[in-house]
Amino acid sequence: MNIHVEVRDVTAAPLDPAEALNFVESGGNGAGALFLGAVRNRNQGRDVNGVSYDVFAPLAEQNFSEICTEAQQKWGDELRLFVAHGKGRLDVGGLSIVIAAGSPHRDEAFRACRYVIEEIKTRSPVWKQEHYTDGDSEWVQGHALCQHGEHQHD
Repeated sequence: MNIHVEVRDVTAAPLDPAEALNFVESGGNGAGALFLGAVRNRNQGRDVNGVSYDVFAPLAEQNFSEICTEAQQKWGDELRLFVAHGKGRLDVGGLSIVIAAGSPHRDEAFRACRYVIEEIKTRSPVWKQEHYTDGDSEWVQGHALCQHGEHQHD
């Protein structure tokens, strides 16, 4: 299988970029692209000290698989994809998502990796609660860097 997807309890085991890169390596692949999403210390003018992610794993993993299959349809069946999303509380700097794409050529790897993260941000059942340094917390909506349909996938 050329696709690996999972939701992992990050309070038990952190996400590992090396695991993602190892999965997408192949003798036929000359390129690998890696995306790491980490909790940042500031969002929309507020100081953040952590984020809690709530994810319904079976539905999210099915959704991640569909997105990865779409990427393979666009950039070739030889494309290898790895997606791991965290569930639970993370402090600033903690990895919330790891995506890797391996393909024979760099263009496909970059484009597929970008496609997967943008689609996850707009379509996947992942809920994010930011915890602020002032003691407040707030559920925030995920969003893609580009509006859906604005970026080129092909």
